[in-house]
Amino acid sequence: MSFLGIDLGTGSLKVAIVDQHGREQAVASVAYALDTPHAGWAEISVQTWWRALCEATARLPDGLRHDVQAIGFSGQMHGVVLIDAAGEAVRPAMLWPDTRALDLLEAWPAPQPNPVAPGMAGPLLRWIVLHEPQVARRTRWALQPKDWLRVALGGAVATDPSDACATALADPAGVWDAALLERLEIPREWFAPLAPSYAAGGVLSPQAAQALGLRAGIVLATGAADTPCAALGSGLVHDGDALLTTGTGGQIVVLAAQAPAAVKGLHRYRAASDHWYRMAAMQNVGIALERVRGWLGYEWADAYRDAFGETMGSSASADSNTANTANTAAGLTFLPYLTGERTPWLNPLARGGWLGLALDHTRGTMMRAAFEGVAFSLRAGLDAIRASGAPVTTLKLAGGGSVDARWRQLLADALNADLYAVDCPNAAPRGAAILGGLASGHWHAGDLAALAPGATRVASPQGDVALAERYGRFVDLYGRVESWFGATTPR
Repeated sequence: MSFLGIDLGTGSLKVAIVDQHGREQAVASVAYALDTPHAGWAEISVQTWWRALCEATARLPDGLRHDVQAIGFSGQMHGVVLIDAAGEAVRPAMLWPDTRALDLLEAWPAPQPNPVAPGMAGPLLRWIVLHEPQVARRTRWALQPKDWLRVALGGAVATDPSDACATALADPAGVWDAALLERLEIPREWFAPLAPSYAAGGVLSPQAAQALGLRAGIVLATGAADTPCAALGSGLVHDGDALLTTGTGGQIVVLAAQAPAAVKGLHRYRAASDHWYRMAAMQNVGIALERVRGWLGYEWADAYRDAFGETMGSSASADSNTANTANTAAGLTFLPYLTGERTPWLNPLARGGWLGLALDHTRGTMMRAAFEGVAFSLRAGLDAIRASGAPVTTLKLAGGGSVDARWRQLLADALNADLYAVDCPNAAPRGAAILGGLASGHWHAGDLAALAPGATRVASPQGDVALAERYGRFVDLYGRVESWFGATTPR
C-alpha cells in the first residue's frame, strides 16, 4: 500500500510515493520554464504541466505505481487557471510572479487581512475582467493550479481553505468574499466550493489512469497549497511548531491552533490540517547570495571559506589573509534587498548594497557581510512573528541553501534559535501524499505526530553579542535609507 503526492511547482513538477508508514519510496521531477509574452507577465500552458506529470510519473517504479491507493496534491500559491464548462483552459495559466496587475492594487485599500500582491488570483482576475472580456465570457471556473490538476485527473471542482485564503478574494478563513467579488465585478460563480485539504475530492478517471500508469478509481484528495503541504511533510503538527526554509527566498512558518491576529507584514493563512499558520516571507536569500558570489567572482567553496575564516583545516587564501573575517567585517553592513522585500517592510522598491566599506576590506569580508545581511533579513522576519505572539525558540530547517555547517551556525546565532535539520528532502510532495492517505481513510488526524520525519539538532545560538550589535546596525541602516527607494503603499 502506498500513496502518491504531486507537487505542482513554479519551475518543476515533483512526484513522490510514500509507503503506509509515511516513508518515501521513490521520487521524480520534471522541470519547465515560464512564458513571458510581455514584460512583467508570467504564464504557462497547462499542457506543459500535464506533460511534466506524465513524464515524472513514468519515472516511478511500475510496482510502486500499481500499489498507489490515493493521490494528494500540493501546488504553487496565488496563480489562477481559467477553464470553460468542458474543463478546457481558455488561456495560459497566470502565475504568482506576474506583475501585470500592479496598477490595480488600489482596489484593495489598506489595511488588508493579508498583504496583497499583483500575482495573486484577485488582482489577476480583475485584470482579466478589464482587459480580456472575451476570455471572461468563456470562463466557467477560476481554479488554483493544484485544483486544475485534480480536475484534469477526474476529480471534483473544489478548492481548500489554504489556497482560497491566499487569493485576496476570501476572508482569512478562506470563505469567498461575495461583497468584494461584486465590487470588483468578478463573477461569484467562477469560484469552487470549499472542502478540507484532507477531504476526498473524486477519483482518478480511466483516461488519466492510463496516462499515468495508475489504477482507475483511486481516491483524489482535495489537496493544499505548497507551503502548508511542506509544513505537513516536515512534521509541523502542534501549535507553535516552526519551519525555516531557505531557497531562492526564505519563509518562516509557525503553526497556530487558532487564527492569529493580523500583523502588518505577516501572512496568516489556513494550514493543510485544521490549524492556521503565521508566515514571514523574505524574497532575498539564495538569490542575493548567488548574485553577490557572482559579483565577487567566487566559487561557492571559496566563498564559504573566505566568509567564515580558516576553519575545518583548509589552507589560507591571499584574499582572506587568514584573518578572522567576522571581526574584520564588523563595520560593514550589507542590505540584501535586491528584489524589494516583503516581511517585515512590505516594500517592493527596497534595494540593497554595502555600507561601511574601507580599504582593508576584502572579497571575504564583503561575502561575510552578505551572509550576515541575509541572516539579519531572516531575523527581521522572525522578529515580526515573535512580536505577533509566537515565542519561537526552535526552528526546523529545510531548503537546499542551508546545508553548510558554518552558515547554519550563523543562522542560529542571528535568529537566536535552535535549528533542527529535517530528514525529509521532499517535504511538499510528502505532505501531499499524506493528504492522500487521510482522504482515503488510511490515516487520521491523530496519526500525524507519529508520521513526523526525524530531525537532528545542527546548531544552537552561542550568545554572540557582537553579532547582535551588528543586527541592530542593520535594522537602523534600513530605516535610515528607506526613503531613498521611493514611495510605496503597503496593502
